[in-house]
Amino acid sequence: MGEFGVFGVFGVNGPPQKLLSADGSCRASVAIPASVHQVVLFSSGPWGDRICVNAELNDADRFPITIGKLTPYNKCLSWEQWEEETWTNSITLTISIEGGDLSKAEPELILAVKEYTPKDVAVPFAPRDLNKRKREQSSEDGDDDDKVVKTGEEENMCPNGAREKTTPVRKVKGQAKSSKRLLGSKVGADNGADEAGGAVGRTPPQATAKTKSRQAKTPTQTAPLISPSARWGQTLCPINAQTAILIGGQGARMQFCKDPMWKLCTEDMSWMAAETLAEGPTPETRIGHTAVFDPDSKRIFVFGGSKNKKWFNDVHILDTQTWRWSMVEAQGKVPPLAYHSCSMFRGELFVLGGVFPRPNPEPDGCSDLLYIFDPQLSIWYHPIVTGDTPSPRSGHSACVIQQRYIYVFGGWDTPVCYNDMYMLDLGLMEFSAVKTTGKAPSPRSWHGSAVLSDAKFLIHGGYNGNNALSDAFIFDIETNSWTEVALPHLSVPRAGHSIITMETGSHHGFREEGESGRKTLLVFGGGDNEGNFYSDLTTVAVEELLDAL
Repeated sequence: MGEFGVFGVFGVNGPPQKLLSADGSCRASVAIPASVHQVVLFSSGPWGDRICVNAELNDADRFPITIGKLTPYNKCLSWEQWEEETWTNSITLTISIEGGDLSKAEPELILAVKEYTPKDVAVPFAPRDLNKRKREQSSEDGDDDDKVVKTGEEENMCPNGAREKTTPVRKVKGQAKSSKRLLGSKVGADNGADEAGGAVGRTPPQATAKTKSRQAKTPTQTAPLISPSARWGQTLCPINAQTAILIGGQGARMQFCKDPMWKLCTEDMSWMAAETLAEGPTPETRIGHTAVFDPDSKRIFVFGGSKNKKWFNDVHILDTQTWRWSMVEAQGKVPPLAYHSCSMFRGELFVLGGVFPRPNPEPDGCSDLLYIFDPQLSIWYHPIVTGDTPSPRSGHSACVIQQRYIYVFGGWDTPVCYNDMYMLDLGLMEFSAVKTTGKAPSPRSWHGSAVLSDAKFLIHGGYNGNNALSDAFIFDIETNSWTEVALPHLSVPRAGHSIITMETGSHHGFREEGESGRKTLLVFGGGDNEGNFYSDLTTVAVEELLDAL
């Protein structure tokens, strides 16, 4: 087996050219000629103790256009000029190795790409000038911008794709109107936060503004990406009072995120790229998956999702104590599912609904079935469920209340959108339709939901088949009533976003023994169905939400 090296291919006719080697420099910068419109970066040979190879494609002002990372499990990256509007001229590719023995590393290499000549031998680098690089989707990631989505396939379509087709909705009758409650004060323009709530990271524009979705610029050429890129369809999973894990998602132009995993620290609301923190086979980047945390085993369970024409029914487990990924070879049958709900109850995963693929030319279908995964036995099984079960749907929400009930709201089964409510009694394993009072949320899917207390949960935003939504509602299970609340910090319509609640301490997440935590609502990302994707992190004190009722 040959020694470790990092190679680049510049243009469709260019030969592979070595950028970094095992015994050379650990960092290189390459200037890309204006004639090059595609760049591929890959590694060859054993990785040894090396952790990753960071890659940045910078514009003429040394601001990152896009950022990627080679790892022992992801050994190839690619870019194309059409993916990035800011890729024009004077583009620079910078790569650097992390990990391994860097004590004998040579100084940074400044390289240039020679124009391709039709020879059988690889063309070496010239010693000066810098080169540019752009990321291209792999064969299974590409072609989506040109793909025509059939009516039956709209279940698996990003809500930010332009659509003018009207989707009929189905409403629940007999729901009265109630007054709308205003919550919190306006976020300050200077610090972006106040006592009631605040925003961290890139904040979306006002509801009337439309901006281009691209990664935020960083001040220097060598600065790493300090927060997740804009996306929708990701999961945000809390694992303790100070930490949540972000997994997957899809951004502008239906491109899957190249920074698929991040760790959020609520002590200072900072992000850390986490793709290389864990060992083992990481899940392939996807959307429409679920990620739930088991507090007893300290493990995150990732299930399902989709990636273009590829569908998943795999179960990946991240042990947060050893920080190691493993993939389960489960017994029993469960179909590939996306945009399903997954709830953790007594160490088991309760998976309901979702979209599943059918053979062409049939449209994708929606499920109304409940599957349970037992991690101890690594087996899927169908429980015996009685009562009035929900109709087939996807993009719905499911909230576990009092560790006894699962409340299912909304979703859609093309072309019908829902705003009905069902409750699963986990003791009796019986479904029942919930008759509600008050002004209910309009029919929607891909909305966010979060449990606020033992009797209340929140529904925010979503997609109604035509537009993204920005309204918010709180449901009280004791009175079966809805109350609409106004969230000034979340006035921008969004769907496919993540909403979680975390107990943070009184002082930046630190809590003394016996001290009760301050429960905080955190909202990340999503899209507005107008081509804009968000990477902002907004916080709202749950106490402020409940006091507004």
